[in-house]
Amino acid sequence: MDIFSLPILLLFAFLGSLAGFLAGLLGIGGGIVLVPLFLWVFAHIGFSPEVLVHSAFGTSLGIIILTTFSSTLGHRKRGNVDWHQVMFLALGGIVGSLLGAWLASLLSGDWLKGLFGMMQILVAAKLLIFQPHLPPERLEPVPRGQLLLVGLAGGCFSAFFGVGGGVIAVPLMVIALRFPMHLAVGNSSALIVVSSFFGAIAYIMLGQGHADMPAFSLGYVNFMVIAMVAPFTMGMARLGVRAASRISHDKLVKAFAVLLIFVGLRMITQLLMR
Repeated sequence: MDIFSLPILLLFAFLGSLAGFLAGLLGIGGGIVLVPLFLWVFAHIGFSPEVLVHSAFGTSLGIIILTTFSSTLGHRKRGNVDWHQVMFLALGGIVGSLLGAWLASLLSGDWLKGLFGMMQILVAAKLLIFQPHLPPERLEPVPRGQLLLVGLAGGCFSAFFGVGGGVIAVPLMVIALRFPMHLAVGNSSALIVVSSFFGAIAYIMLGQGHADMPAFSLGYVNFMVIAMVAPFTMGMARLGVRAASRISHDKLVKAFAVLLIFVGLRMITQLLMR
């Protein structure tokens, strides 16, 4: 199948738009939609199995940079980004993204994906079951060390799975740091811009030297696919931001929890089917 065939182009348009909308709505980057899409498309257009998964992760991160940059601008206009907090989140995110990409280049990720899926479901259950009893929103300044650790966790998962990192960062900001949901989503979007950038750079560097890389690839990042998908994700990210500003805190928490359950179950199912 050709990457420029009509079915592939329609898939890129539809799922790219969905990924962008989710990125703006929930501050997650959109990789949970993009990575499965790329795994399927890359296999059907002839990517080598040796580079297929890492190319899906690296290319997803390249698109997430642009998508979350667009959604961050939207959240900033609505006052949902605290730049002082983002600075320390981003410092942790840089270290985490480099670490995550390095681990992904060394390890098969099957069992880690399964554990990650279980953790997603547990976090979602806590948000759904105990949401009315969440700690009161923080009024005092957040310790820098806590911000660095949240950024480190988000960056590491972002680069390792190519999914943005918001699926880790947002729950940690809401539960551990006691941020309101809208601030957690805005800060997460800004964090993902930085962590995805350094994660993509790491995938470019780690992918150098493979003789079977497809055309338009630099390392594990395919720039042709980025050019085809990113316009849809960026445009829909702004719509997701607008929707987030009109949805209550409780509804955002529930929507995000449902999404976490879906991602977690999918990862566990893939592991059990191997």
